[in-house]
Amino acid sequence: MNLVKTAMLIAFMTALFMGIGYLIGGTGGMMVALAIAVVMNAFSYWNSDKMVLRMHNAVEVDRRSAPEYHGIVEALAERAGLPMPKVYLIQSDQPNAFATGRNPENAAVAATTGLLERLSREEVAGVMAHELAHVQNRDTLTMTVTATLAGAISMLGNFAFFFGGSRDNNNPLGIVGILLAMIVAPFAAMIVQMAISRTREYSADRRGAEICGNPEWLASALKKIAAAAGRHVNVAAERNPATAHMFIINPLNGQRADNLFSTHPDTGNRIRALMALAEDLDHGDGNRLDTPAAKPTGPGSSGIPRTGQHRWGRGKPDDQGPWG
Repeated sequence: MNLVKTAMLIAFMTALFMGIGYLIGGTGGMMVALAIAVVMNAFSYWNSDKMVLRMHNAVEVDRRSAPEYHGIVEALAERAGLPMPKVYLIQSDQPNAFATGRNPENAAVAATTGLLERLSREEVAGVMAHELAHVQNRDTLTMTVTATLAGAISMLGNFAFFFGGSRDNNNPLGIVGILLAMIVAPFAAMIVQMAISRTREYSADRRGAEICGNPEWLASALKKIAAAAGRHVNVAAERNPATAHMFIINPLNGQRADNLFSTHPDTGNRIRALMALAEDLDHGDGNRLDTPAAKPTGPGSSGIPRTGQHRWGRGKPDDQGPWG
């Protein structure tokens, strides 16, 4: 199903490219835009994940450079039955995270330094489990292609300002067409982001709870991330707003309402859904989360007891909780 959705998305983006090219340069502009779209679509499929990671200055880490963070992702991937993704770290005070990659075999997860410093180990596990759920649900291809092409559409709109003023460009609408391209393109990029169904976040929340074994871990993490997101500017995300929908919480000026113009569901709604899931599990008939990963062991397995900071990326990980 996600393959069909991705194909439809690429077809729509190609048509949008051609339409903006027509507004800028008439038939010739439309054909140039088509050629650019074909190249961009092929390039995005194979390289959009690398581009997004580069946009956010993400640095790959391993067991030696970030033992605790890498170890959490490794344990969660094993519990989810996924290949080990590449693990990246982003220098940003804003707590946030995203996943990328065209398939589970070529996936990557990235977290900010702010996330690792401000959240407990259990909360980090909840967040990374959510990102691995996106990988497992194969959301990441659609998300990364959308981010790359939406940004390209915005740039094409900017080109209208510089290259659309010539009288001999065969633009049938003249200056009106140029203005339409300049105004419509940024809105089109925003609409493309919103076109990615927000229900995928609810699905990833539930699957993430199944992977890490405790919905309360992710619920607590979402509350902390949402509270801190507005206080800390994510500079790279502000420069590349087309990637906003990839993050677990909107890294831009947060939309608090679950409405038409939000790239993310309302955080409060997500937390309530997770707490309802936790309550169902506590009062259920013993049929807990439907994977072996639903039965964590060790201290903290029934809740989120710790909110202290950890020395991520250096030193020897401690052995508290199930993620040591």
